[in-house]
Amino acid sequence: MSRYVYLVRHGEQLDAEHGLPDGPLSGRGQRQARAIAERLSGVPFSRVRTSPLQRAVETAKLMTEYMPSIEPEPSALLMDCIPSGPTPDMPSVFEPFYGGITPEEIAAGEAQMADATAEWLSPSRDDRHELLITHNFVIAWFVREVFGAPAWRWMGINQANCGLTIIRVRSAKPPVLVAHNDLGHLPAELRTGLPVDQPF
Repeated sequence: MSRYVYLVRHGEQLDAEHGLPDGPLSGRGQRQARAIAERLSGVPFSRVRTSPLQRAVETAKLMTEYMPSIEPEPSALLMDCIPSGPTPDMPSVFEPFYGGITPEEIAAGEAQMADATAEWLSPSRDDRHELLITHNFVIAWFVREVFGAPAWRWMGINQANCGLTIIRVRSAKPPVLVAHNDLGHLPAELRTGLPVDQPF
C-alpha cells in the first residue's frame, strides 16, 4: 500500500517583503493557489490539512474550491517553525541565520517536526493521497527526513510559493521523494519565493 503526501507551500503573501509574520495572499498568490488547485483537482485526496496561518488557510480555501468534497482542516503541526538548531557539523555560513532565534523557538520547532514526520511519514493500511499546505521550512524538513540527512540540511532546501513536493510512503521500504518543488503548473511570472529566480 502507498501513502502519497503532497506538500504545497502557501501562495505569495501580501507585503511579504516587509517582514510581516503573517497576512493575506497577494493577487499573485491567489493566482498561484488556483494554478496548483487546477493541476491537482483530479487527485483523489482523502484529506487536506493546512497550517493555521492566514496565508496557508487562504491558499487551502482557494485550492479546495476545485475539490468540493474536501474541507481543509487546520493542524498546528504544519505551522511555520525553526525545525532544528545549529549543530557542530553545520557549515559556518548558516550561523548568522540563528542570530535572533531563541532556544525556546528551536525546541518547539524540533518537537513539532518530530510529531509531524511521525504523523505523515508513517505507512498506512490502504492507498491514500493527502494534501498538506504549509511553509518553506516545514517542507524542507520533510525532504531532509526522507533522505536521512544531517539535522542542519533542511537549510538551503527551498520551495517556491505553491511549488509541489510529493513523497511516497510504503510499509516495506523507506519513503521516497517523487517530486520536489515542481513548478510545471506555474508560468514564469508566478514563480516566487525562491532565493534565485526560476524562469524555466
